[in-house]
Amino acid sequence: MKLGDFDVGRIGLGTNRLTNTRDHVALVKAAVAAGVQMIDTAHSYTGGQSEETIGMALDPISEGCIVATKGGIGGPGRGSPEVLGAEIEQSLRRLRTETIPLYYLHRVDPETPIEESLGAIKEYADRGKIRHVGISEVTIDQIERARKVVPIAAVQNRYNLSDRSHEAVVDYCAAEDIVFVPFFPLRGNGGRELAEIAEQHGATPEQITLAWLLRRSPAMLPIPGTLSLEHLKENLAALNIELTDTEFEALR
Repeated sequence: MKLGDFDVGRIGLGTNRLTNTRDHVALVKAAVAAGVQMIDTAHSYTGGQSEETIGMALDPISEGCIVATKGGIGGPGRGSPEVLGAEIEQSLRRLRTETIPLYYLHRVDPETPIEESLGAIKEYADRGKIRHVGISEVTIDQIERARKVVPIAAVQNRYNLSDRSHEAVVDYCAAEDIVFVPFFPLRGNGGRELAEIAEQHGATPEQITLAWLLRRSPAMLPIPGTLSLEHLKENLAALNIELTDTEFEALR
C-alpha cells in the first residue's frame, strides 16, 4: 500500500514494550530483515528506550523503512508548540536520524487547539525534519481540521474485533487515501467463530484477526506489538490468509 510517497507492507511492528537491550536491538534488525517496513514507536514509550533501541538498530534508517513516532501525550498542555518542539528534537536524537519518516500528534491536547499543535509539527516538516504527518485518537471532524494545516498521511486510532467505535473513521480514511493504523489490533475477542475459522485455516486466532482487519479496509495497516521474532513472523504470515465472505461476515 501507499503511505505518502512510501510503498509499505500492510503489517507493521508496535514497540511500546521495547527496551534498550542487546536482544531487543537484535529483534528490530531481524524484523526489518523479515520484511517489516513500518515500525511504530513514540516519545513516551518505555521512557524513551523504544526510540533509542530503534535508533541503535537501524542507524541509519533505510529508505524503505518507515519509523513512525509520536509526541504530545501525558495531559493538558502536552500538545503545546513548545512541548512538541522539545519532544521532536529529542526523538530525532534518539532515532539517530535527520528526518523522521512519519510523526504523529499522539493526542489532541484539551488546552491547545489542534491547529496550533499541528502548526508546530508542520514547521519541522517544512524544514525537512519530518517527512509525513499523522494524528492519533481522532474524529473525522478533527482529521478535517488537521488537513487544513498540513497533509495527513496516517491516522492511528484504537480498533479491533471488539472495539469498533471508529468504523466511520476507517471508511473515511479509505475514501481519502489516508492510511488507517489500528492500535491494539489483537485485543478484540472473536469468540467461538474466531476459534473455528482459525482451525479451518490451520492458523492462530491472532492471524485470523489480522487477516480480518486487512480485509476490513484497503487502508488498514495493523501494528501488532511483540518481543518475539517467532510471533512477528506469524503475524506477517497473516498477509497470505484470505477469508471467505462468510468468514468475514461471521466475525464482523
